[in-house]
Formats: sequence, C-alpha cells, structure tokens
Amino acid sequence: MEPEKIKNIFQTWNILTISIGCLIAFAAPTAAQSAGDPAKAQMQEMNRREMQLNNGIGEKGQPNDPKRAQALMDQVSEDFQRILTRHNELVRAVAANQALNYQFISDAMSEIKKRSTRLQSSLKLEKPEPASEDKRTDSALVGMETKDEMILLCKQIESFVKNPIIEKPGTVDAQALEKARKDLQRIVELSDAIKKRADKQIH
Repeated sequence: MEPEKIKNIFQTWNILTISIGCLIAFAAPTAAQSAGDPAKAQMQEMNRREMQLNNGIGEKGQPNDPKRAQALMDQVSEDFQRILTRHNELVRAVAANQALNYQFISDAMSEIKKRSTRLQSSLKLEKPEPASEDKRTDSALVGMETKDEMILLCKQIESFVKNPIIEKPGTVDAQALEKARKDLQRIVELSDAIKKRADKQIH
C-alpha cells in the first residue's frame, strides 16, 4: 500500500470530524424504512431528530444533556481517530520488509475491534444478519498469509471511512447506509479473526 494512501486516510480524518454529528442523526432507526422510499424515510427521521436537538428535546421528549451529547461526540471522534491510526500502523507494518510483530498485531486488532464495536452502537449501525457474516469471514481468511489478512482489513477500513454518508455530510443514501453497516461489521469480524491467529503465534 503506497504512502500516498496513508496520507489520504489521514486527510479523511478532517472530513470525519465534520460529518460525525450528521451521521449520528442520519443513522437513527425508523419504522418508516420498511415501506415507501427508504432514502426519504431516512431524511424525514434526520430532520425530526435535528429539530429535537435544536429545541433541546431528546428521543423520549426529555431535555437533552449537553454534556452527555458532547461526551458521545468526543468518544465517536476518538474511536474514528484511533481506528485510522491503527490502519496506518498496519499499512507501515505490511510495507516493511521485516518479520511481523505478532504482539503488535494482537494489540492493534483488539483495539480496532473494541472501537468498531462501540461505533456500531454509537452510530446505530448494528450487526446485520450475524450468522451468514461470521461464516463468510472465516472462509475468506482460509489459506491467507497474515500480511494478506492485514491488507484485507485495511481495505475494509478504507471502504468504511470513504463511504458517502461519512465523507460527505448530509448525504441521503439508503444503500450507502447499509454498506456502512456491513463494512463496520466486517471490520469487527476481521479484526477478531486476525487477533486469534496472531495470539496463536505468540503462545
């Protein structure tokens, strides 16, 4: 993976800091998604929540706690930043013509999984169809070298952070939203699988 790609991923962080708030509102679930135009339903839900926030009203009609809202934003921001940092560390490790440090890999995967799992909750991008996704991840890694696994994970992270609903604040795209959900779950599963393999090399 070229150094230019690392630079681009760092630049993506500047965009993420702007779009996180929009994504939190956009990703809110709504029953209207099951009928009619999903994109329109998402826009209506986003507008509803934006009005609530502007009026200081929470999901259940209770006043919002500004400190709690800011704490959530700060946590989401930190999770994105750390995932991007770990991504770039992995890219450098893959590019280096040296033996892999499996303890580093294990630690990196543990943090990526933890923060990705928390983003699933914070951004309302919960796991889709768990059974089939787990099997797909296991089969995808069969016979792969550790460096190839790391490259696969890095590409998945890039796919997630470059999703239109994250890169371009205000984007209304039901398909992009579903892709973001699947990409994030894939990151969780890949990081977990790679950590288990790395741990076997350590012990």
